Amino acid sequence: MLKCVTINILNYSFLPNDRYHSVFHLREDYTNLMLIDDIEIHFIELTKLNHHTPPVEGGLINWLLFLKGADKSIWEVLTLNDPHLKKAMDTLEFLSQDNEARRLYEERQKFLHDEASMIEWATEKGLEAGRAAGHAAGQAEGERKKALEIARNMLSLGIEIKLIAQASGLTEAEILSLKNNQ
Repeated sequence: MLKCVTINILNYSFLPNDRYHSVFHLREDYTNLMLIDDIEIHFIELTKLNHHTPPVEGGLINWLLFLKGADKSIWEVLTLNDPHLKKAMDTLEFLSQDNEARRLYEERQKFLHDEASMIEWATEKGLEAGRAAGHAAGQAEGERKKALEIARNMLSLGIEIKLIAQASGLTEAEILSLKNNQ
């Protein structure tokens, strides 16, 4: 079974603790026996983050401070160890510019998605065509080998070349060549 993880990012306090990130698993109420380790529920409460202290640890807390709307003056500190966070920040700034910039960005994203879909479709069609061509070529090769085998067997039985040509579908010249190579 694949692990199932639920992540709840809340902009309000929900749990009666001071932790900004709480993780839950399914356990039996009385014995505390874990039912399964493949189901995980995360609650991330942005209101419990210390907004004034620049982060030291990096990782998740940097993303959470960004999502919470941390002051732009600490954005550079947040992105030091995470190039993906920098990309998210750049995208947010770009999208925040104006309606025309946002429209252009969305058109570009649509174009990129459409292009990827077309490439995937063309690749699949090419693979299908290649499989069909390979199957046809393999079938033709198999038929040719079978015809040659039949012709060799008939030659070994001393059957007339004209009859062998009719039975195998080979030309008389091909059968003569087989006879001379035996």
